[in-house]
Amino acid sequence: MLHDRVLVRTDTGQGERRSTGGIVIPATAAVGRRLDWAEVVAVGQNVRTVEPGDRVLYDPEDRAEVEVRGTAYVLMRERDLHAVAAERLQGSEDSTGLYL
Repeated sequence: MLHDRVLVRTDTGQGERRSTGGIVIPATAAVGRRLDWAEVVAVGQNVRTVEPGDRVLYDPEDRAEVEVRGTAYVLMRERDLHAVAAERLQGSEDSTGLYL
């Protein structure tokens, strides 16, 4: 990995979803612009805020897909991340483990 690049593996939840009220939303339903969660696999030497194993929130339109050994990954710049969820950040009692 080079510079400020982050390699992530996307969540495979592209099938049916359930709303909080229990309504099933089919995979073919059109949704507005949505952010997705992914797990960080590798980071470049200039990345400061995320580490491998963190979960990140990103815009699916700001990405470049790459396939390595049959597995699909997304390559993006660190500045394109919207939020980071990491267990290592849950040190204090009032911490949610999520930072923007």
